[in-house]
Formats: sequence, C-alpha cells, structure tokens
Amino acid sequence: MRLPRSAGILLHPTSLPGPHGIGDLGPESHQFLEILSAARVSLWQMLPLGPTGYGNSPYQCFSSFAGNPLLIHVPSGTRHPESPHEVDFPRVIREKRALLQIETEAFVPDDTYRAFVEKESWWLEDFALFMALKDAHGGEAWTDWEPGAALRDPSALTEWRERLSTEIEHYRRQQALFFRQFAALQAAARAAGVKLMGDVPIYVAHDSADVWANTGLFMLDNRGRLLAQAGVPPDYFSATGQLWGNPIYRWDAMGAHGYAWWIRRMQSAFSLFDLVRIDHFRGFEAYWEVAAAEETAINGRWVKGPGAHFFEAITRALGPLPIAAENLGVITPGVEALRREFAYPGMSILQFAFGTDDQANSFLPHNYEHDLVVYTGTHDNDTTMGWWNSTGEADSTRSSEDVKREKDHALEYLAATGDEMNWTLIRAALASVADTAIIPMQDILGLGSETRMNLPGRQSGNWGFRFTWDQLSEGMVGRLRDLVSLYGRSGGAAVQRFESRPP
Repeated sequence: MRLPRSAGILLHPTSLPGPHGIGDLGPESHQFLEILSAARVSLWQMLPLGPTGYGNSPYQCFSSFAGNPLLIHVPSGTRHPESPHEVDFPRVIREKRALLQIETEAFVPDDTYRAFVEKESWWLEDFALFMALKDAHGGEAWTDWEPGAALRDPSALTEWRERLSTEIEHYRRQQALFFRQFAALQAAARAAGVKLMGDVPIYVAHDSADVWANTGLFMLDNRGRLLAQAGVPPDYFSATGQLWGNPIYRWDAMGAHGYAWWIRRMQSAFSLFDLVRIDHFRGFEAYWEVAAAEETAINGRWVKGPGAHFFEAITRALGPLPIAAENLGVITPGVEALRREFAYPGMSILQFAFGTDDQANSFLPHNYEHDLVVYTGTHDNDTTMGWWNSTGEADSTRSSEDVKREKDHALEYLAATGDEMNWTLIRAALASVADTAIIPMQDILGLGSETRMNLPGRQSGNWGFRFTWDQLSEGMVGRLRDLVSLYGRSGGAAVQRFESRPP
C-alpha cells in the first residue's frame, strides 16, 4: 500500500520524560504529540509495546498481545529526578510493580473492565495465568515449572487457576488499564493529526504466553525445549551473526490452521496502530535456522518460509494493510519479489550509504524509489552523531582507514562540512524521494553513542535511553518544521485508519 509523503520520529514511549524513572502513556506522551503536531510531523513510530522479559528488550516479550505494564501511567509514587536520562530497569520494575498492586483497580471502572475481559479473553486468560504462574515459580521460564503447569495438564491448570485467582485478576486489570490509557493516546493522536506506527517482530520469545499456549505451532521437543532457534548470519552488525534464541515456527502447522494465530496478531497490531513495520520481513521468504545447542549463529542454514501464501491469507482476512517491510541484511531477489507482490514499501538507512564507492548502492538517496521508508538510523544503529564521531577503533568489522573513506564519501556526496551531521542526514532523508522519512529522536537532539537504543549482540545496557524536555529546544522544533514543510512532508496525515475486521 502506497503511503503518503510524510515525516516521522522514532521514539519508544519508555524514552519519554516522566517522574517515575521511565516514560509512559500519561501526560508526557500527550505532550510529545503536541510537539509532533507543532513540527508538522505526522508519524510517531514506536517499538513493540509488549511486556518485556529477559534484557528488557521490546523484541523479547511475554506476550504479542498484551501491553507492557511499565508503560502504565500512575499519578502517585516516588519520583526519580536522579535518573532522567536512563531507565534503571531493576528499580523501575520493582517500584512500578508495587504501585500497580495498589492502584490498578482504582483507574478502571467495573463496566469497562468487564467489557474488556469479555472482548479480549481469547488471549487475556492465557496471558494472565502465564504471568501468575511465572510469579508462583519465582520468575523461572515456563519450561522449568512443575510439569502440570508447564505442559498445560487440564486438571493441573484448573487447580492453579483456583490457587492464583487473585493474582490472575490483577494481571487482567493491569491490561485493562494499559489499553484504556492507550486508547486515550490514540484519540489524542487523531486530534493532533498524528498517525501511530507500530512494530511487529517476526518472532516471539520462547518464554512467552504465545509459545506456552500454542506449543504445536513451534519447533519444540515434548518438554517444550527448543529444537532450533532463530537468528541471522554474519552481517554489518556482527561477525558471528546474531543468535536470537527465539523458537522457529512450524509453518506447516500454521498454514494448516489458515495462519489464524498470525491473523489475530496482525489484527491486534492494527487495532493499536495506523501502520505497522514488520521486523525481519526476509524471514517470511527464507529464514536462518540454527540448532538449539549452537553458541553463535555462524553454523545455520537458510530454510524456505511461507512466502506469498502467508500474506495472501493475511490479506484475505484483513484486507490490504499499510505495512512497511524491514528488508535489511542479506536480501535476495526472492525477498524483494515477495515485498513488491504485496506493495509493501521497504526500508533504507542513510548510515549505510557511504561505506562503499559503489554508486549503485541502494542506500544512496539517488537510488531511492518513492515507495520507501528512509531512516537516518534505526534502533539498532548508533546515533548519527555517534556514527559520525566513531574512529573505528572499537569496531572489529571496520578499520580506521575504512571509517575515513566512509566519512570522506559522505562529505562529498552530501556537500557537507562535517558540522551538525545529524541535521545534514536529517535534511538528506527529508529531501529524498522516499515517501516516508523517519528520524530517531536522538538525531533530532544531536546526541552521541551513549544514548544508543540497542547494540545488537550486547547482552545488557540496551533500551534505556531517555531524554528531558530541556534538551528539546524551540529552535530544534522550528528547524524540523521548516525542513518538513520545505520538502513537502507536512501533508502526511491523510493515511486512512485501519478498520478492524473479525478474523
């Protein structure tokens, strides 16, 4: 589906300012919408919104359908002025969970709660039970629970539901509050002329309600352990590839059920967002499969994915959808053919444009197509200023000579002096013919590597970036507004909102 010419900002809600150590869906998120509107920016892209597990990664969630309770706004509680620029996840998790134990019921009227539970019971009951069981087992992964709970023995689950009824009710109410607050944000976004853009990872976490409740759809042994895991081969980000630890789908089983689970997942995503980015789109054409025992992703193999049959089923059920395909990495003609068949715009990253002298490099703006989403960088990249100031000394994949050649090429191509390279790349993205241009918030603010959202392969220290309002000056907002207007991107609010259909 062709998207209108528009501009967006990439910012996960956890990165917003706020009093409780983490951004949330409260007043600060509504204030951010006002700033986007003032800058004539019509898209707000977020990362996945699910409840995060290991490493606090939004790409490793306990559910594909639930919301992250850390994003729930709670008016009371302790303020955290000493950590305004980074999320202290252990403390935030501990203190916010305590707040939610006290305050959840007060903010969801009973009639609203009952209606929510009735509508969402198809995923909510499994999720609430999963989280209560996880707490009862000391936070252990579900494969380490007592066998009755782990393997979903019906009589055992009946006993657990009775024993954990209070805890299950609490998790239901958390979700009711999350979706009530997100609905308020959706309404505010519509009023501001801003469309919300979500992110759907191709894979789900092994330790999730998704897998626990649907083991037959994943490559697992009879005790629920991984038989194979997902990842990608060596690439720009890692010389040993990326080993993600996610279970591989049994696509034959998925197809035999008409891809019903995935249709539900996409319908859920589009009930929250006006358009969606599918992460690792190439995995639908072919995916990198690695044996469960491997410690790196080097020794994997490419396996054919479900291909066009999958997207035909999604389209039949939900109609043509405004989807952007993350088509980065090892991309084959087959991947591009699949993307084009369904008219999904791909992605381009400006930071990848200058590392080679090949003028056919698809990341160079003169090679762009209109049907494209261009970024200065994504959540997996360094910030633009971090990228520009890098010497290459800490990068095992590039030498200092490589870095110098890349910078010289960038300066020549962009007719730049090297000053304010964040704004140089922002201008290049906005000026390009790509229909959609999205800028990470760190690049608007001109921040360095210390604010990078994620470093692929790093086990800790990711996802914690936050900013404060005093970092965002009126001059920055005005400068962005002028560029958005100059390059004809201020009319992008015409995207039609997706209307949910029953699957």
